[in-house]
Formats: sequence, C-alpha cells, structure tokens
Amino acid sequence: MSRVKRGNVARKRRKKQLKLAKGFRGSLSKLFRPASQALLHAGNNAYRDRRLKKRDFRKIWILRMNAALESRSMSYSIFMGLCKKKNVILNRKMLSELALNKPEVFNQLVDHITS
Repeated sequence: MSRVKRGNVARKRRKKQLKLAKGFRGSLSKLFRPASQALLHAGNNAYRDRRLKKRDFRKIWILRMNAALESRSMSYSIFMGLCKKKNVILNRKMLSELALNKPEVFNQLVDHITS
C-alpha cells in the first residue's frame, strides 16, 4: 500500500479555523484546539443572538412609542388597539421612527387615530 501524506489538507483545515478565530483573545486565536472550541461557542452564541436581536429591537420600538405617547397621556396598548380599529398598517418600526425623528407627523397620526 502506498504512503499517504495529509500535510496539505490538515494544514488548510487548521488555517481556515485559525482565520475564523482572528480577533479572539490570547491562545484562542493562536492555538488550534482552543480556537476550534472557541469557534463552537461563538457559533452557538451567534445563532442564538440572531433571534434575540429581533426581540430586542421590538422592545426598543415599543419603548420609543410608549415614551412619545406618554406626553399625550395615552398608553402603548391603547394606541395599538386604536391603530388596529382604524386599519393603520404601519409596523412598530416605522411608528417608532416617526415618534423619534418626526414627532409632529406622529402627533398628527395620533390625532387621526383618536378622533
């Protein structure tokens, strides 16, 4: 049986993982075994946090709207209920952008909904 030398394949695999671990602290970016373990954890965290990010942004949008509605002595839940009744099809992201960047337009919208 002929001899098989795996130097290239093994080196490419290790270099690829070390390249992905670039920027990690200490031996996590220099040594193969700790780097591969760190990459497993980093992948799990990234997968989980891609979903958590969506929740966090929705919370931020709701907080922004609630703060803008507080000056008009209206709660977020009542506002959203009235939006549904009046068939306002703006999503929370757009409503919060209006509340933050264009408060006069947001106030006109609230007046339209409450009337």
